[in-house]
Amino acid sequence: MSDIHNEKKTGRFDVSLIQWIKAFVVCLLYVLFIIWVGNFWWLLLLPIFFDIYITKFIPWSFWKKSKNKYVLKIAEWTDAIVFALIAVYFINLFLFQNYKIPTSSLEKSLLVGDFLLVSKVSFGPRVPNTPLSFPLAQHTLPILNTKSYIEYPQWEYKRLKGLDTIKHLDIVVFNFPAGDTVTTKVSNPDYYTLCHDYGREYVHNNKNLFGDVIYRPVDRRENYVKRCVGLPGDTLQIIEHQVYINGVAQEEVEGTQLSYWVTTDGRKISENQFKRIGVSKDDQQFLINNLPNGDNLLDYCGYERNSEGKHNPVYRLPLTKEALNKVKNLPNVIKIEIDNGLISGQVFPFGYKKWTRDNYGPIYIPRKGATIALNLDNLPVYERVIRNYEGNTLEIKDSTIYINAVATTNYTFKMNYYWLMGDNRHNSADSRYWGFVPEDHVVGKPLFVWLSLDKDASLLESIRWERLFKFVHKE
Repeated sequence: MSDIHNEKKTGRFDVSLIQWIKAFVVCLLYVLFIIWVGNFWWLLLLPIFFDIYITKFIPWSFWKKSKNKYVLKIAEWTDAIVFALIAVYFINLFLFQNYKIPTSSLEKSLLVGDFLLVSKVSFGPRVPNTPLSFPLAQHTLPILNTKSYIEYPQWEYKRLKGLDTIKHLDIVVFNFPAGDTVTTKVSNPDYYTLCHDYGREYVHNNKNLFGDVIYRPVDRRENYVKRCVGLPGDTLQIIEHQVYINGVAQEEVEGTQLSYWVTTDGRKISENQFKRIGVSKDDQQFLINNLPNGDNLLDYCGYERNSEGKHNPVYRLPLTKEALNKVKNLPNVIKIEIDNGLISGQVFPFGYKKWTRDNYGPIYIPRKGATIALNLDNLPVYERVIRNYEGNTLEIKDSTIYINAVATTNYTFKMNYYWLMGDNRHNSADSRYWGFVPEDHVVGKPLFVWLSLDKDASLLESIRWERLFKFVHKE
């Protein structure tokens, strides 16, 4: 009787209550996850979870029986690392992701050196286009300098249900729309600007200068962060750097900056003065550079020389309204002019109606299901949407527009699009320069700053303690 009793206690299906509870919780969470994702083929993997906790037909922990302590140690570390990588992969994919602010386009709302926790569930996480990718690497493996993903299989765009939708003035993390095609040696300006400036053949034929030209899937493109200024269905216009949505002037977010040309009486602005007005070292542009053709930049911009035949010191500084008032009170400042954008570069679409960054539009932001009249006049605005983002063929024959080989005078959009801009308006590469952000490029919503490092400060003073765990608000 005792032998039979012992066999029952050690039988394959005779497991503890705790193991049954663990199995039930894990399987329940997995089923709920499948319902959320909506891909019920994943239910075929459910028996594996049951076997890990209950039946144990497959010896998942066979390495634990080894008597070699070195094998045990290596196996333990390998098991822990694999589990961590899988956990990080799914957490980054469906829940949260870390993001570092690299540029000043959103100053003063977000600062260079801010580390953000970005929520994927706020706007709904995307099912990955490229599911086979290495965790924590966006598109390139460090050191090895190779792709961090395998291009196949490629899954179609699908977004899971989120907690909220994008609203006016929300800060949004997204994949760079113009980053579908990139040159490996030159990331700024983007590929399309390079082709416009130098010609496509020149860019493709000069690998020593630009590197290889490669394509990246949507979810493997660079991550950008900007503020949502225009929603799907809005009509946006900018008049003298004032944003209008559907004909209504929009109130500026606190901390919005414009750039100004600041002339002094001969004395330079000191570091203490820069600190008082809140201008970082990277933004302290002292204009003395000559243009490529040999002309002087200040001569080109219309600045007169003084009695000694030289120019007084001139700076280009991004300033909030508060900082602008402080600059006006500096004793060595004699003239302040808003940057007129003379050297700001061309806006989207290139050469269209002489729009500028400060006088732009009106432009309709596409909404899913909306139909617009399409003609040769507005085609440059929507050509990239039709061809690149929504996957149609497009050509013009005898002044007639053909989409998918069918002559047409209208177009119905398949996705929603957004208009995103930086708060540092004259130092932001945003929708004014590369156009709409498709909904399938939206990554998530920043929740709070969990770390902030000031690279202009010393090691001990570099942490901005006042910004730690600061929530990211609309205003």
